[in-house]
Amino acid sequence: MTTPKIRQARRSDRNELAKMQSLLWPTAPADELLKELDDALSHRTPGTLPSVMLVSTDGEDALTGFLAAGLRSHADGCDPARAVGFVEGWFVHKKYRNQGVGKALLNSAEDWARAHGCLEMASDALIENEGSQRAHEAVGFEVVDRCVHFRKKL
Repeated sequence: MTTPKIRQARRSDRNELAKMQSLLWPTAPADELLKELDDALSHRTPGTLPSVMLVSTDGEDALTGFLAAGLRSHADGCDPARAVGFVEGWFVHKKYRNQGVGKALLNSAEDWARAHGCLEMASDALIENEGSQRAHEAVGFEVVDRCVHFRKKL
């Protein structure tokens, strides 16, 4: 593959993005994913802080991956005095992995976060998702915490 092209997602990307999101989050309800995707493609953010949906394409404009990022008021291990860029979702089709696509997506997200005044980028991954952890570490992320979350119905 040649150098990946990175751009903001368009409405015409909806169907392919929906497929990639269902591969990334297979247990998420499809209708919820589509609503969030439609909001992102319409530039409606779920909160008050901005977000962006980036896609990578091959030379023929076929989508090879995506990265959804947003600003958060805080993230574990980051300076609590300022907003931080946060990777909300990051996916590259298997065929295009280990070719710089994920890194190119992340670099564009970092540029976007810097343009919004961020000095740090954060992300998370499930404890059992070793592939995601390796991908994060390969592009310079460092582990700041490991946690098991609990809940109790009342």
